[in-house]
Amino acid sequence: MKFEKMKHIVKTVAACLALLLLLASCSTPTDPEPTSTSAPEVSQLNGIELSKFTIVYSNEDHDYSKRAAEYVQSAILDRTGLELSLVEDDVSPAEYEIVVGETSREISTRLDADTEYTQFAILAEDQQIALEGDYFMIAAAAYFFVETYVPEDHVSAEIPKQVSIHEPIVEKAENFIVLIGDGMGVYQTKLFDVLENEESYGDGEGVFYGYYLPAHGFSRTNSLSGVTDSAAGGTALSCGVKTTNSRVGFSPKNRRFLSITELAAIYGLSTAVMSTEDATGATPASFSSHVRDRGMTDAIRSQQNQLWKTYGTLIDCGFDHYTEREVALIEDKVVTMYDRLDDNENGFFMMYEEAHIDKHCHSNDMANTYKAVVRFNQVIARTMEYAFYHPNTFVLITADHETGDLRPEDDGTYAYHSGGHTGANVPVFVYGDGADLFDGVEMENIQIPQTIASFMGVSDFGDQTTYKPLTK
Repeated sequence: MKFEKMKHIVKTVAACLALLLLLASCSTPTDPEPTSTSAPEVSQLNGIELSKFTIVYSNEDHDYSKRAAEYVQSAILDRTGLELSLVEDDVSPAEYEIVVGETSREISTRLDADTEYTQFAILAEDQQIALEGDYFMIAAAAYFFVETYVPEDHVSAEIPKQVSIHEPIVEKAENFIVLIGDGMGVYQTKLFDVLENEESYGDGEGVFYGYYLPAHGFSRTNSLSGVTDSAAGGTALSCGVKTTNSRVGFSPKNRRFLSITELAAIYGLSTAVMSTEDATGATPASFSSHVRDRGMTDAIRSQQNQLWKTYGTLIDCGFDHYTEREVALIEDKVVTMYDRLDDNENGFFMMYEEAHIDKHCHSNDMANTYKAVVRFNQVIARTMEYAFYHPNTFVLITADHETGDLRPEDDGTYAYHSGGHTGANVPVFVYGDGADLFDGVEMENIQIPQTIASFMGVSDFGDQTTYKPLTK
């Protein structure tokens, strides 16, 4: 009986093995069934092979769309090895297109989203994908598009076939950029309301670009002397400490204050100081030296040289040009500086000053004040482009004080009511990680560098009675 039972079991096992062999012979192990998690053989956008797309841009918006289109092309090449064609929109439409910026293509007309601040929009149709953002915001759209839909090779992404509004990708701040309009009060930023398009350079902007940033606040500027000068105002923004007028990085009791430039350098960040004023001017000096009086130019130069030798702080100042070609050269200077600073994996700190808003307000020269504001606007635009492509970048725009008591008149025109500095609050515009801390806030100017230092991990910056040594 036991033998018969065992014989039956052996027959059953043999039958099972035969069935498994039969099933195996009918399968194709070299061509497995695809699963939902397997990567496609080629990258696709809405079911279309990525390689079939042409990138289209308009060259009529001060090159914002062109640079964004070039970024999309370069990023896709780096990630997939595909080099998509790049053409202007006066070329006949291709079968499949990625349309960057406001172009003559019909899809650009349909992509009419109600965006605000740094928002941008994306729309996909059967054969086209369109990205749109005002002015420099197209850079944020380009970066978001690549990071979201082409993060690597062999992806299959579905882009919504209705208008979708997005905000830039933001990461923990490691790069810190402070842009200072010397003498720039609220109404200097609103000169576009009365003088728009009176300048030959610029990109036809009708608004000061700070208003596109998501966080808006105000800064109180008085020094220990009362109405501040640029030396005490610059010291407050660089050292986080109030002082008396004419002193640069110095207390009333002749003690040196640590600057945010030095702090950043101590912590391993690259540093730079730029200005349309000479390097020994009060604001650039406040970010790179310590003297009892702003007129001590030889001492300022000596300390700036030492700062460069000790930490490699880059100081590029003294460019004051207004023609279209010269303003483009200033933009190039700024972009080149960001590229140099970007080599440091620890990040960087940079201060840029537009000095001539103040100078022209002193002489009540509104036309040239406007030129300086427009020139500052162009630097802001290129800075924001950099920030959108480097989401670990924090940008703050403000002033050291207001000059000229510029105000609107009853007839809608603007007029100066002083030839000197005033105690008026100045605007603060902020973008990046931590920007919400400034939104809707009226703060002391010293809180600006103190807050930036806190992002670097230093909680007591500005709380100093003696000069801290240049060592970490």
